[in-house]
Amino acid sequence: MFCPFCSEQETKVIDSRLVSQGHQVRRRRECMVCHERFTTFESAELVMPRVIKRDGSREPFNEDKLRAGLQRALEKRPVSTEKIEQCILQLKSTLRATGEREVGSELLGNLIMSALKELDKVAYVRFASVYRSFEDIKEFGEEIAKLGD
Repeated sequence: MFCPFCSEQETKVIDSRLVSQGHQVRRRRECMVCHERFTTFESAELVMPRVIKRDGSREPFNEDKLRAGLQRALEKRPVSTEKIEQCILQLKSTLRATGEREVGSELLGNLIMSALKELDKVAYVRFASVYRSFEDIKEFGEEIAKLGD
């Protein structure tokens, strides 16, 4: 690890701790030359499958896009940021568990709707209305009726 102060390559680890519910390692380091201390965070780089869109195009999985969609659906709802982050981690884990290199956007959308149904039913209906492109009030009513099942 290079020292960010003097660029020396020799550093020693003073302390290591798990953070982010065990998904990252926080390390306190000290440069052997200038004796400055700094912190690094390490996390496993896991390959996410590519997403096949409805039009057939393919794009890399975008966690920021997922987060933005969830936050839009959950806007002004009583759901904590922590629960949203847990939901994102669970969705990513489920996608990786498929073992596929590519997944359809339909699968991803259905996974998101299932997660939202557990988190907040209003957010679920909001997301479903955009995702399924509801055309009239009847479709809204049908989706809300399904929630009672």
